[in-house]
Amino acid sequence: MKDDVITFKGVKEGIFIDIKSGNLHLVKEELDEKLKDSIVFFQGAKLLGVRGRNLSHMEINEIKSIIKDKYNLSISEEGLPEYLNEEDILDDLKESFNNPLADNDIFQGIEEGMTKFINGTLRSGQVVEYSGNIVIVGDVNPGALIKAKGNIVVLGTLRGVAHAGIDGNLEAIVAAYNLQPTQLRIADKIARPPDENIISYKLPEVAKVHGGEVMIEPYLPKK
Repeated sequence: MKDDVITFKGVKEGIFIDIKSGNLHLVKEELDEKLKDSIVFFQGAKLLGVRGRNLSHMEINEIKSIIKDKYNLSISEEGLPEYLNEEDILDDLKESFNNPLADNDIFQGIEEGMTKFINGTLRSGQVVEYSGNIVIVGDVNPGALIKAKGNIVVLGTLRGVAHAGIDGNLEAIVAAYNLQPTQLRIADKIARPPDENIISYKLPEVAKVHGGEVMIEPYLPKK
């Protein structure tokens, strides 16, 4: 049995059309088949829009025109929920994971580039190493180790060991909501252990190299 080119998917906001193929002719054919069979159902449903990663904006607009003009169905002006677009971005990132940089290349994608997402807390003994940026959605406990050629961002508390720019990139950063690392390195620079009377900023913190030393400072968006 052939895979569907078009899938009608339901989310809490309504229904959207998910298109897997980039062949506009096949998309039109299957769209006609499915809407003819279910037109009564869709007339009473809230249609959010069309998601087609392999179609151009012009082709997606053509599909929308067919839905409106040929089948007299209205598409919500609100468009697709933002989280559906974020799913596309994550899918693209997953594809890049299988293409790590060569060991002798210094990673240059500090402001963008390959990024690995880890959802959950890293516990003692766990090691994460990647040839790009690493984002941890959770905490990093003592005894855990993170090594990245690019940046390290922790959406939580960092208490383990973090080493960014492991191939020598001094522009890499380490950022966390709460920086309390056992050890923190950027390239070949090691951060000094914090003073006992260190001030808590109650803001996200960023470690970066200034004047040959790793400095930790509060993250101020307008700075």
